[in-house]
Amino acid sequence: MDIIVGFEDNPLMAALHHLMDLTAGVKAACGATRGYARDCGATASTPVDVKELPSKLVFEIDMPGVKPGDVRVQVEDDRSLVVSGERRRCEDGEGEYVSVERRLGKFMREFQLPEDADLDAITALCQDGVLTVTEYI
Repeated sequence: MDIIVGFEDNPLMAALHHLMDLTAGVKAACGATRGYARDCGATASTPVDVKELPSKLVFEIDMPGVKPGDVRVQVEDDRSLVVSGERRRCEDGEGEYVSVERRLGKFMREFQLPEDADLDAITALCQDGVLTVTEYI
């Protein structure tokens, strides 16, 4: 049962509501994706730049304030590169936040690697708040 209060005459809100219904229908028809079945609380909004060079792919992932121990980089059986972790706030117990804009919590990004990727030669380096994962082809 759909309940819409106060938006019956607003075409933009009606279109948005219709799109949300379509998205829910597609998710129900396809089932949960594997990435979100792992942790439905993980967000996929972590910014990533992917650079293609003749002999490698380089993934540059923003990780400001994330400790290296809070990040996992793994390759799964279906040649998926999965970067996941959790961004946490350091609580010192003093003061009270008056504004919170930085995203906290779990994150996950998944990339399909090419068939000719050398899965044993993948490297990861976290420096200056950027995780660089290099995958050689």
